[in-house]
Amino acid sequence: MARPKKENRKDDILEAGLEVFADKGYYNTTTALIAEKAGISQPYVFKFFKTKEELFVAALDRAYERILQAFEIEAGPEDLVNHMIKVYEELTESRPNEIALQVIGLSVTEDAIRSATQKGLASIRNHTLEKFQSAGIPNAEDQVTTFLARGILCNISHFINMPELMDGGGR
Repeated sequence: MARPKKENRKDDILEAGLEVFADKGYYNTTTALIAEKAGISQPYVFKFFKTKEELFVAALDRAYERILQAFEIEAGPEDLVNHMIKVYEELTESRPNEIALQVIGLSVTEDAIRSATQKGLASIRNHTLEKFQSAGIPNAEDQVTTFLARGILCNISHFINMPELMDGGGR
């Protein structure tokens, strides 16, 4: 039986990390739990990631990259916001770990994680602003702020399983 390539194992560890961090949070997750999820030994995790913090940052970066990829849509000013909301709702269902990591990243105070969270949110903001401006949406800056604020509230609502935070009780 052929052994998996090194890059595939790194990816397996990263995906396992995404899942375990999303389930247990940053502080309750250990590299042993991630190794177990990935089906490898704990020391093997450290061949790819020097620390748990480095692994979390890589998982968080991946989460933000996937969100940005989902927002690669084209639509006119009358449809763009609704299309982006629909895509994000679909992402919430298909990739809930990425949503959870955003919320968790907001609560971790370690400098590297805070920096990765700031970078990820800034990239989403800048990408969304560029999309809104390109589509000709009036008051793009204000619209992006509202869009992101609702998105963060949506993330929190989903993360704590409290749909009534959104749109009058999740009707």
